[in-house]
Amino acid sequence: MLKLPPFHRADLRRLRSLFFATLAWPLTGFGGEPALELFDREIKPMLDTYCYGCHGGGIGKGGVTLDEFTTSAELKDHKLWLRALKNVRSGIMPPADEPHLPAADAAKLAEWIKRQAFELDPAKPDPGRVTVRRLNRTEYRNTVRDLTGVEFDTKLNFPVDDSGHGFDNIGDVLTVSPMLLEKYLDTAQTIIASAVPAGPIAVAEVAVPGQQFKTLASSPVIIMPLAVEPTPGADTPENAAAPAVERPAPIVVGSALELSYYTPVVVRATHRAAHAGAYQLVLELRGVERFADNQFDYNQCRLVLKVDGEQVFTREFSREGGKPLEFTIDRTLTAGDHELAVEIQPVGADRPQLRQLRLRLNAVTVRGPMAKEFWVTPKDYARFFPRAVPADLADRRAYAGEILQNFATRAFRRPVDANTITRLAALAETGFTAPGATFEAGVAQAMVAVLASPRFVFREEDVEPLRPGQTHPLVDEYALASRLSYFFWSTMPDRELCRLAAEHRLRAQLPAQVSRLLQDPRAEELVKNFTGQWLQSRDIAGVAIDAEAVFLREHPPTREAREARTTIRRINDIPDAKRTPEEVAALAEARLLRGDRSRSAAPQLGGRLREAMQGETELLFAHILKEDRPLTELIDCNYTFLNEELAKHYGIPGVTGRTMRKVMLPPDSPRGGVLTQGTVLAVTSNPTRTSPVKRGVFILDAILGTPPAPPPPDIPALEDAASPEKLRQMTLRETLALHATNPVCHSCHSRMDPLGLALENFNALGQWRTQEMNRPIESAGQLITGEKFADIRELKRILATGHREDFYRNVSEKLLTYALGRGVDYADTDTLDQLVVRLDAAGGRPSALIRAIVESAPFQQRRRAPSSSPVATAALTQAQSSAPLPR
Repeated sequence: MLKLPPFHRADLRRLRSLFFATLAWPLTGFGGEPALELFDREIKPMLDTYCYGCHGGGIGKGGVTLDEFTTSAELKDHKLWLRALKNVRSGIMPPADEPHLPAADAAKLAEWIKRQAFELDPAKPDPGRVTVRRLNRTEYRNTVRDLTGVEFDTKLNFPVDDSGHGFDNIGDVLTVSPMLLEKYLDTAQTIIASAVPAGPIAVAEVAVPGQQFKTLASSPVIIMPLAVEPTPGADTPENAAAPAVERPAPIVVGSALELSYYTPVVVRATHRAAHAGAYQLVLELRGVERFADNQFDYNQCRLVLKVDGEQVFTREFSREGGKPLEFTIDRTLTAGDHELAVEIQPVGADRPQLRQLRLRLNAVTVRGPMAKEFWVTPKDYARFFPRAVPADLADRRAYAGEILQNFATRAFRRPVDANTITRLAALAETGFTAPGATFEAGVAQAMVAVLASPRFVFREEDVEPLRPGQTHPLVDEYALASRLSYFFWSTMPDRELCRLAAEHRLRAQLPAQVSRLLQDPRAEELVKNFTGQWLQSRDIAGVAIDAEAVFLREHPPTREAREARTTIRRINDIPDAKRTPEEVAALAEARLLRGDRSRSAAPQLGGRLREAMQGETELLFAHILKEDRPLTELIDCNYTFLNEELAKHYGIPGVTGRTMRKVMLPPDSPRGGVLTQGTVLAVTSNPTRTSPVKRGVFILDAILGTPPAPPPPDIPALEDAASPEKLRQMTLRETLALHATNPVCHSCHSRMDPLGLALENFNALGQWRTQEMNRPIESAGQLITGEKFADIRELKRILATGHREDFYRNVSEKLLTYALGRGVDYADTDTLDQLVVRLDAAGGRPSALIRAIVESAPFQQRRRAPSSSPVATAALTQAQSSAPLPR
């Protein structure tokens, strides 16, 4: 379907005239030959030899027929030929047991698809459709931080962004509801009130950050047994030991200090009051929750704040939902040093404790003295008001316009027209000329309008004048600056990018700027946001894994133990007072027979371990990016990134401490690459067991770029393949084989299952295992493309070498999608081919791919006018018509 950009009626009339004129044109191939005749002469014989056995002569496997084209127009089925092109290039078609399409014929077919079916002209690349893009939560948070200095928690205040094509920065799905528009206005007021001083002087504030609070050097470390860990090599928890585990200690997180609910501790800091007088102490906290295995922690603690040994505040905390907490205490202080002490007192230590709750001490801010004679110039005053406020009204108006022009130019990420500045200055004047108002408060009111404007919330773009020979114009350099900064940093352009754009020199200095952007610490956003979604590493924080069920699948109970558990459940349902002596005795005997199979016997996927797993994936990608290593090391390499806890979880010795660091792996290690990392292994598992299907789909989608079609609606569940009694005796390989005997299931499972079963030596917690249901695990298999492998080590080598081009094409498509904020379609085929060629020529080094992307037509150019999703268009219209905001 042809998609037209909105609001350009003259262009629409010209396009309509052109469309009707082209109805009389013949659809032709190269040299003027009609496309259907070219297809019949050059392509059809090839398809007859290699494809029509399944997709011709009345046979249409997979719903695909390739011999029923009767007109040239029917050949323009973009979806059909894109699917065919991908299958031929990946080796899926023809099948491995059929004659293979020679490389020359495959290249000939690909060229015909691009030039005839897709009608692509490599000399005039189509940059594709552009949708007006709203800032997602991450981009909004980072942009506000760089613009105003305020750290605003968008995850807490904004709804979750929708995802499309695997990413949450896709313009088509970044919807805007009326409620979200209201939130933008409320948020703008909150941010400006926090950032912009309301007057030239204010009460002095000194923040004592959490990291400055220290425990006494002589404080003992409290040791107690927290969990039963399996002894290495043991098969049952009866052989397990109960090691001593250190209670959670205070942890420095940035400038804050996290305090466990379960560790009695006192932390202290000193504040020097310059003057005696009335003060306010602002205690800034946040509840932090890290839940493992979908289990919740209802334990409590009591926090006490003392000043010079005197208690001034106390409160009990339980689950706080991660929200910020702020408490203000009035206090009179003398001049001199004062000790601030924060004490944690555990409450309910006798309750079962999952140890997932912490209080984050962000700061204790001391405000005062409150007497106006001691007020000072507010923090960051010069950032917003670089010189003294004039007395004359006209001069004030001009100064307000100057301030707002600078602020709006940065906020809108491009120069602002004079009419907008006039309106903003008038809004500020209305504010600061009101009785009792200050100049600063009036300017702040206009700044609220800037942050609530669609020009801030949406990424506005413009184009350069069309040059001779160009089909599509270049985006202007301000738009290019934004595309670069949001690609690499997920935030607004910095002053260097803006300066080069203003001088019209950014495009000329693109290679140097790409290197600078990648070397900047803010490029960590690319690592987190791209890998977190492409490789699903950020999903590890919330994935539900029942560690006990996973453990019992690998250490199945005896028949007697299962019967004992049934007895325990039956008798536990009877109130204590109504149990007979026989039932009491039976319960005691059943507990002995069952043995110690409590949840604590299984390794727990706790909050810190999940963070380490996510860090392992991000650090691997960051290392490859920074060192410009081959991207195939994401599939197979001889190193990884670990700390002590993660190394112990993996069974890798010799790693100590909490700091993540690069660790070289033994030559025979199955680890190395993302497929054997805890993030992928846990995220692609079910709550109680591994899922070879999910793991196979992950490899097909994230690595090879050939995801299977969605399953039909009435496909039976895997657990329905056999009776519960029989399933308890079957391995997953056997269950899948039985399930795949259904012809409807076989075609997809023949692609997914060998890949997923190769990872069966890793359980749902990401740990290595050799048995399931007391039977050895078989990980050997054969890919649908014919290659055989004995284990995950061989599979990784096959994927990294034999399917290297498939991986290059897929990672190129994923990164291009992320960079453009839109899905890749048939019109991008030439662009993707060029990216793969450059990446392969550079030995798979990411620098080559990134430079090729930012130099490509879709990144550099744009069609005449951007299209808008219906929701975005409606939101823009409503915002512009219902609020006095710059448009």
